[in-house]
Amino acid sequence: MRSKILGLALACSLAVAGCSRAAEDDKAFGEKVRAYLLAHPEVIKEAADKYNAQLEAKSAADAKAAIAKNRRALERDPRDYVANPAGKFTVTQFYDYRCPHCVNVAPKVLDFIARNPDVRVVFKELPIFGEPSERAALAALAVKRAGGDFLAAHKALMAAKPLDPAAIARILTAHKVDPSSLDRPAATREDAAHLADIQLLARDLGIEGTPHFIVGDTAIPGEDMDAVEAAVAALRKAAPAR
Repeated sequence: MRSKILGLALACSLAVAGCSRAAEDDKAFGEKVRAYLLAHPEVIKEAADKYNAQLEAKSAADAKAAIAKNRRALERDPRDYVANPAGKFTVTQFYDYRCPHCVNVAPKVLDFIARNPDVRVVFKELPIFGEPSERAALAALAVKRAGGDFLAAHKALMAAKPLDPAAIARILTAHKVDPSSLDRPAATREDAAHLADIQLLARDLGIEGTPHFIVGDTAIPGEDMDAVEAAVAALRKAAPAR
């Protein structure tokens, strides 16, 4: 029994000694790493850049997969207004009528539509700035449903300052839509469901703000129409020749 106790004590002593030496080795190693990094700080930036590049690559891959999964909802929802519906290529834009960046880019989008008849442009109402934004989106959809000039109403809503219920009522009246229809739940139920579906779609795509464009497999946040033009040019280049 005594020999077992002595053996156990010896084993414990060796383990403690090993742990102590490991701790000393770890401390020495840590000091060497610290000294190296202080002498070569560029290594830290190199590691951070590589890590960020890996994160961006994963984010791009995730976005591409989400776009592929939601392609039909993005490009072929019959409830959306589509400019140049016979176009060969598709650009989808998410926007809010009270978003200053959306207001800034709106004339460029309309110019893009006029210059590119081979590009379908899908309009996705994504009101993120509260009730006035939602009312403006419902107004635009009401004009579409009534067979009115959606692009003209869209342009007017983007240009209205301030975009308040009175301005929205004036725009609806100008497009022969009764403004009071927006206050009748039965009349707007279908459009409200449409907006809810767009909100879910945006969430699934990881869209955090407006404007946001989808071109092919490319997501383009912000009012970067140069990037939109470049993405469309890439689609044209990749398209099989007829």
